[in-house]
Amino acid sequence: MKRYLFFVSLSYSYTILRPLQDEIWRRGSDVAWYIENSAPVCLHKGEKHLKTIKEVMEYNPIAVFVPGVRVYDFFPGVKVEVFHGLYYKRGDYGDHYKIRGFFDIYCTTSPMFTPRFKELEKKYGFFKVYETGWSKFDGWLPVNNEKTPNEKPVIIFAPTFTKGIESASVLHGKIEDLIKDRDWIWLFSFHPKMDKEILDRYKELAEKYDNATFCETEDKAELFRQSDVMLSDNSSVIYEFLWFNKPAVTYKNAFPDNHLINIDNPEQLEQAIDKALQHPEDLMENIRIFMNQVHPFRDGKSSARILDAVDDFITNYKGKLKKKPLILYRKLKLRKKTGYYPFGPRYKNK
Repeated sequence: MKRYLFFVSLSYSYTILRPLQDEIWRRGSDVAWYIENSAPVCLHKGEKHLKTIKEVMEYNPIAVFVPGVRVYDFFPGVKVEVFHGLYYKRGDYGDHYKIRGFFDIYCTTSPMFTPRFKELEKKYGFFKVYETGWSKFDGWLPVNNEKTPNEKPVIIFAPTFTKGIESASVLHGKIEDLIKDRDWIWLFSFHPKMDKEILDRYKELAEKYDNATFCETEDKAELFRQSDVMLSDNSSVIYEFLWFNKPAVTYKNAFPDNHLINIDNPEQLEQAIDKALQHPEDLMENIRIFMNQVHPFRDGKSSARILDAVDDFITNYKGKLKKKPLILYRKLKLRKKTGYYPFGPRYKNK
């Protein structure tokens, strides 16, 4: 029986990893979860929780799957980057293509991103790239967008938390006006790293008005199915919503294009949402075309491809590539955090 490990550092990891867990179980193998203190423990009945480093070392997984950007180098097994979001920007923008030296495998989501990662694979030589699709979407199939006739329109507001490009602080007043003036339902779904002061302001709106709800679930699929339009800014969650073939209104998006309705003034918000609710044919076709580039896989087999990639790597490449960089400073920071050292006490928690 093969054993695998999930490394969880933030709450968004659960919905990404559970479809992978289902495929592991379907193949008759075993999987366990290691959850850092930075993430809540949200395990279901029957899911195996390894609470200490000692337990992980004794479990001895053949692979560790990571939605985040780092993992403990001393954990056994091949380290697999499965990504925490759909990266939709072209070129070398942001941290998506940053190679930190932790991973043996990168599982890309589409031909939009694979070529650049293949270039980096050739440049560095210590990891392999496999185009697999994103495991999270396996759990969101089939896509069901049916709504009861004459239901009120539902707007989901899902902004980024990043200061300087977020919209939550800017749009608060206008959103409250629309809550009062329009017969729309509002759902607020924020990133776990969002500033607490901003979160509290939107929680107050949800308490004040019956047609506004603050949603704290990390499994957003049902929220997306309920919603007709997303309002956001620069968050990659926009493209998770577009995957449902629904329109998004963005505020000062850094890369506006014809698959978005982008505004740069809060006073344009009401008109933009009205337009999105009409589902213009050209907009919907642009969304379809673009999402086929961002994530063309709709067969529900991305998790299977990820596991197949691990098998291929272990069979054909493990121990045959260049050594990973030392990245001593990063490794020492993690070892200090956990209390695990190759000398002295081996485990902080025995």
